[in-house]
Amino acid sequence: MYLRGQLSEADQWAVAIVGTRRVTAYGRQVSEEIARQLVQNGITVVSGLARGVDSIAHQAAMNNDGRTLAVLGSGLDQIYPPEHRKLADEIIHKGALISDYPPGTAPEAANFPPRNRIISGLSQAVIVVEAGEKSGALITAAFATDQGREVFAVPGYLYAPQSKGTNSLIHEGAHIFTDVKDILDILNLTQISHYQTARKALPADATETQLFSLLGREALHVDEIRLQTNLPIEQVTSTLTLMELKGLVRQVGSMRYIAIYEPAADYLPGTD
Repeated sequence: MYLRGQLSEADQWAVAIVGTRRVTAYGRQVSEEIARQLVQNGITVVSGLARGVDSIAHQAAMNNDGRTLAVLGSGLDQIYPPEHRKLADEIIHKGALISDYPPGTAPEAANFPPRNRIISGLSQAVIVVEAGEKSGALITAAFATDQGREVFAVPGYLYAPQSKGTNSLIHEGAHIFTDVKDILDILNLTQISHYQTARKALPADATETQLFSLLGREALHVDEIRLQTNLPIEQVTSTLTLMELKGLVRQVGSMRYIAIYEPAADYLPGTD
């Protein structure tokens, strides 16, 4: 992976905003408002630096003193579209540009669908604002589903081409986006400031390290965790409670847990 800018521990709380390049006035308004509300709640905005929804989301995040990450379908020295070079420079100082393509890689069409897996992978949820029937944003939503992320879609005018993709996502089971509060509640992100304070006040010990190394994206039941660690069930449950407060793990129902924090240096090495 290649990086320009800086990742922050705060970027573990990130949500992607994606959508069509042919954004409508409605889509622009919604994109700006979602980005504004996300960063005001301490959430990093992730997108792909493309025309339309992507660039609007990046700019709105920075306009509201928030962080934003842009994932490119080219080398970091090959900004596309070229008119977004200034935007890319701003992002470097308020977040980061990220790519798994080496410097010098041209922005060829075939590069963009695969990069969408990184957009969803960096995010706890993906919001599709507007998308046509063959929009790349739908590819991002598909990656998000495969990766166990939540997918939200903004409902739109029934006959608008830019709404056909989002309305289809809703029909297929995506969350209907009506308010940022819905995302905060579903992802348990309403207490980010408390998570950040707890992370500083409650440093990891040997038990937390053991549990965290066991957990991943596949949910494990607390009984299975106890068997694999050979720890008393009381110690397992109390430690998991503290780790959930710190934002290291999340309970996904029926006492099943997944890890939700990965140190930035481990998964995105790179140079400024």
